[in-house]
Amino acid sequence: MEHDLTTSSWVKSVIVQKEIDKYLIGGMDFINEKEIQNQLTINVNPSDGLIRDILQKSLSVKTLAPQETAALLNVTSPEMWEEIFEKALEVKKKVYDNRIVFFAPLYCSNLCVNNCAYCGFREANSNEVRRILTMDEIRSETASVLKEGHKRLILVFGEHQRSDVDYMAAAVKAVYSVQEVASRSGRPSSIRRVNINAAPMEIARLKILKEAGIGTYQVFQETYHHPTYREVHPLNTIKGDYQWRLYALHRAMDAGLDDVAIGALFGLYDWRFEVMGLLYHSLDLERQFGVGPHTISFPRMTPASGSSLSSHSAWHVSDFDFKKLVAVLRLSVPTAGMIVTAREKSEIKKEVLQLGCTQTDASTRIGIGAYSDQKNGNDRNSEQFTIGDPRDLDEVILEVAKMGFIASFCTAGYRCGRTGETIMGMLSHCDEGKFCKLNAVLTFREYLSDYASEETREIGEALIIKEIGEIESSDYFKNKPHLLQKFRHDYSEILGGKRDLYL
Repeated sequence: MEHDLTTSSWVKSVIVQKEIDKYLIGGMDFINEKEIQNQLTINVNPSDGLIRDILQKSLSVKTLAPQETAALLNVTSPEMWEEIFEKALEVKKKVYDNRIVFFAPLYCSNLCVNNCAYCGFREANSNEVRRILTMDEIRSETASVLKEGHKRLILVFGEHQRSDVDYMAAAVKAVYSVQEVASRSGRPSSIRRVNINAAPMEIARLKILKEAGIGTYQVFQETYHHPTYREVHPLNTIKGDYQWRLYALHRAMDAGLDDVAIGALFGLYDWRFEVMGLLYHSLDLERQFGVGPHTISFPRMTPASGSSLSSHSAWHVSDFDFKKLVAVLRLSVPTAGMIVTAREKSEIKKEVLQLGCTQTDASTRIGIGAYSDQKNGNDRNSEQFTIGDPRDLDEVILEVAKMGFIASFCTAGYRCGRTGETIMGMLSHCDEGKFCKLNAVLTFREYLSDYASEETREIGEALIIKEIGEIESSDYFKNKPHLLQKFRHDYSEILGGKRDLYL
C-alpha cells in the first residue's frame, strides 16, 4: 500500500511536538531504562518476609512503589508465587467484587501508514486484504454483535487519513444508532458504551472523540524499552515517534477524556521490564493528573500475517510467566481494571481470570467486516493477529459462571459520572465495586432473560440468587437503604421486561 501525495502530507501533519514537550521532565520522558534495570537488579532475592509485607500493603489499594513491584517480579519460589496469586484475587475482589465485564471488539479499518514489525496491518504487508467499513457496514456489524447479547464495543482502527478522527466520530455515532431485537424476549437492544482503540492524536482531535460520546480511549505503548521500540517501529513512520505515543493518554486527559487505558504487547522485550513500564506509566498519569489508567491490557504477541517476528520472538512469554505478570500488575496498580483478551487460549484465560482480571472479550472476530461477513472473518489475511479463543459469548459466560463470577455488561459508571478522579477515589476506598455488584446483577439478569442458553440461564440464575443474598446481608447496603431499595425495584422491573436500569 503506497502513500499518495495527500496521505504523505497528512502524515507530516499528525505529530505536534509542543504537545509532547509540555509533559517532559527536564526534556526527558518518564521511562528511564537504567533506573528500571537498576530496580530489577537491586531487588533480586527478596526475602519471604519482605514479599509478605508487600502483599499486605497491597490490600490498602494503593499503587505500589517501583522497588516493591521489582521485588515481586524477582520472586523465584513456586510456593511464594502461589501466595501472590491468592493475594491478587483477594485484591481484585476487594476492589471490583467478583464480576467479569464483557465486551466485543469491532475492527473498522486495516488501512495503516505504519510499518510495525509484528503487525498484520503494517503498510508493507502485501498479503493484507485492505478494507475500510462504510457507516452502513459498521451498523451491520453492530447489529450482528448485538444479536450475541453484547452491550459494550471497542472500535479499532488502523492509522490512516481515511480513518481519521472524523471517520471515528462518525463510526461511534453509527454504532449508537443501531437497535436490534433480543432473540428471546423481543426487547430492543443497543450498544450502551463505545470505547476506542486508536492511534495517538493531538488534543483538538481528541476533543472531537469526547464530543462523539466515547467511553475509554485506549492506546498501547507496545514496548516501553526505547531500543526495542526503535527496532520494531521504523523512524520514518508516525508510530516511530516513541514520545508521541507515550504521551497520547496525557493529551487525552487534557482533552477531557478522563478514562484512559494503557497496555503493552508482551513478547517484544523482557516481560519484567514491560511490567515496570506499565507501572511507571500509571505513576506518571497519577503525578500529572491525579488519576491512573482505567484499564491495563497485557496481550501476548501471536502470529500475524506477513510478520516473522510475531512467530519467532526471542522474548516469548511462557504461560507461567504470563500468570506472574497478571498477578503482579493486579497488586501493583490495584485500582485499574485488567483486560485479558481472546488472543489467549481458553485454558490460560480461565486461569488468569482467577488472578485479578476484570474484563474480557467474547465472540471475537478481528477481520474487517467479520461479524456479518463470515468469508472475511475466516480470512487470515484480513486480520491483525491470531486469536486463541474464538468461543461465542454464551459459552464464555457459562464458563465464568461455573467459576463463580458474574457476567457484567454494566456501563453505569460512564453515564453516572463515575469516571476519572471520581471513580479512582471510589475504587481506592472499595466503594465502586459495590455499585459494580448491583449493576452486574441487573445486566446479567437482562442477559439471562434475553439471550442465554438453557444451561447458562439455569447456572446464572443460581449465581444471581447467591449474589442477591450477599447484597441483602451486606453491612454496606444496610447502611444505605436507599440503594438497596432502588436495586430491589430495578431488579423487579427488569424481570417485568424493562431494560437498561442502573445505579
